[in-house]
Amino acid sequence: MTRHLLAITTLLLATSAGAAVRTQILTYAQGETRLEGYLAWDDAFVGKRPGVLIVHQWLGLTANERMRAEMLARLGYVALAVDVYGQGVRPTTPQEAGALAGKYKGDRSLLRARVTAGLDELRRQPMADPAHLAAIGYCFGGTAVLELARSGADIAGVVSFHGGLDSPTPADGKRIKARVLVLHGADDPFSSPDQVAAFEKEMRDGGVDWQLIAYGGAVHAFTQKEAGNDNSKGAAYNERADRRSWEAMKSFFAEIFK
Repeated sequence: MTRHLLAITTLLLATSAGAAVRTQILTYAQGETRLEGYLAWDDAFVGKRPGVLIVHQWLGLTANERMRAEMLARLGYVALAVDVYGQGVRPTTPQEAGALAGKYKGDRSLLRARVTAGLDELRRQPMADPAHLAAIGYCFGGTAVLELARSGADIAGVVSFHGGLDSPTPADGKRIKARVLVLHGADDPFSSPDQVAAFEKEMRDGGVDWQLIAYGGAVHAFTQKEAGNDNSKGAAYNERADRRSWEAMKSFFAEIFK
């Protein structure tokens, strides 16, 4: 009897260990630039599944994006946290981060190319269903996924978490094929009411299937615990907005991937 119980316990442990979130560092390229992403998937799910691209905030690919990739993997997606800045390029100060993010915000064509390279890499993954892809992004990454949509990328949807909404070429809204979900801090000082209104006009003029959810009491970076909790600084973590925005994303994915 003891031997039988031991065999069952061993089998359960082996099954549990075998069906777990797997991760892999991926290197890929955009032109001559080497990039380094983080792939996550769950072995408990068999066969192809929807793929989700994750674009980082201004500090580059960090533990935050890796955590989100693993969370998405547990939901049944294959997730790739991409690298916009380049392999080994990781700013260590706000000044460095601001300069790097500013470089790509000032060159939207380059930003689109870097994110598209990540999308192409996700599409190549054997677990990913190339007909069911989406992208999410945080802060700088929120801007990046909107630019991906504006490029006319053939994906199901994009989700911007407290991302910049401005566009140098609002007419590009007419090129958007994806559904768009913007999760916005209602008190975010980095997105003025004029910018929000301009974004809404861009979506309407482009005939886009879009949503914008504004979270009361939330400022910029409301999903980032490292931002602290002082709203007066303009960027702060907000647990309720973080939780509610994640649930909004899950509902959005359930709709676009049905």
